Amino acid sequence: MFPIRDHNPSERTPYVTYGLIAANLIVFLMMLPLYGNDAASGRVFVKYGLIPLRLMSGDGYETILTSMFLHGSFMHFAGNMLFLWIFGDNLEDILGHVRFAVFYLVSGLGAALLQVAADVSSVVPMVGASGAITGVMGGYLLLFPRARVDVLFIFVVIFRVFPFPAWLMLLLWFGLQVVNGALNWSQMGGGVAYWAHAGGFIAGFLFVLPVWKGLGGQMFWAQTDGHPDHPDARYKFAKSTVPTVRRRK
Repeated sequence: MFPIRDHNPSERTPYVTYGLIAANLIVFLMMLPLYGNDAASGRVFVKYGLIPLRLMSGDGYETILTSMFLHGSFMHFAGNMLFLWIFGDNLEDILGHVRFAVFYLVSGLGAALLQVAADVSSVVPMVGASGAITGVMGGYLLLFPRARVDVLFIFVVIFRVFPFPAWLMLLLWFGLQVVNGALNWSQMGGGVAYWAHAGGFIAGFLFVLPVWKGLGGQMFWAQTDGHPDHPDARYKFAKSTVPTVRRRK
């Protein structure tokens, strides 16, 4: 299951969101020739990825930033950019361009710190924009808890889209990160940086908390019942144009 869009149109052009997607795309395309060569891509990840042990030794602070623009595969890159595309424009709409850029970096920092704290002796490079993007999800949860999000479910060969309230989808996702992080606490080697996801989510939520209070806090929710403060986008599901082939008797 993964979200494909929300029903929350933004009122201003999200230049920073577009810029972040473009920057990640450029780095991904630069890395593309190396993905078939484990040794070459590994050298890049070791140099520019965030390694907890190196950070704890006082080296590689710049990798907190550089690691946020590296991805381990196409699906890793595509999934992160999809989440940023869906949720980023609305946060940028509320925060403004400059403050959203700061928010994104702070969320990435929070993700890095919790992942390092979870395993200070790890020598596995952490790469990906997931931590910063989960911060966007944490902020979105606070501002638009009842915005509708279309989620695609894939079960074997069954494909179905369901509209979910944002709070249910995002809290379910956050809970899975915490549970998986706890279950894999002692896991060695590569894998998903669940604690980075949780750290980014918490950092983003806390960053947006004063903004939410400035908008009126619970009064802001009461005015819109937790929905966006503007009309929802409407989408129609077009019927398939593929002709039906009937079985002969």
